[in-house]
Amino acid sequence: MTEKAGPLPSEARTSDARPPLAIVAMGVAGCGKSAVGESLAAALGAAFVEGDRLHPPENVARMASGEPLTDELRAGWLDAIGGRIAAAIADGQSVVAACSALKRGYRARLLGFCPELRFVYLEIDAETARRRVGSRKGHFMPASLVDSQFATLEAPTADEPALTVDGTGPISDIVAGVLDELRTKTS
Repeated sequence: MTEKAGPLPSEARTSDARPPLAIVAMGVAGCGKSAVGESLAAALGAAFVEGDRLHPPENVARMASGEPLTDELRAGWLDAIGGRIAAAIADGQSVVAACSALKRGYRARLLGFCPELRFVYLEIDAETARRRVGSRKGHFMPASLVDSQFATLEAPTADEPALTVDGTGPISDIVAGVLDELRTKTS
């Protein structure tokens, strides 16, 4: 399934004088970035971009066969996500994207599209990630790639625009915590 091109939903437009928000829910496979990202987008009235839907077929086939992606294979995918984020912001829309953004360099690449971008790092342990990925139905990412995700992961550091949260809690609690943090930072 591919994400539709074109304008993002009009209800995601920012209606007041505040600038639109751009957020990436990030972390290893199974951390909950899609579920948290979608819920956060709904709470903010923002558009949601599912990063997994923007992988080219070659990347999906590679991961489905148990091969991790290289930096080179991730580059075009990151650009597609960054382009969607930039387009939403240019249209005055807040946007939340789900993207692993595992390396500092990947996050820097996304920041190149939108310097105001913030990251929400959903931190989980390898056992939880393996369990969650192993129980998913119909997703191309096999549990065998979880270890490669942790090997690639460079957790955000204090000098990055990132909020680290425990990704093992209920989605509603995670979203409430992120919203509280956003209110604190923007007021």
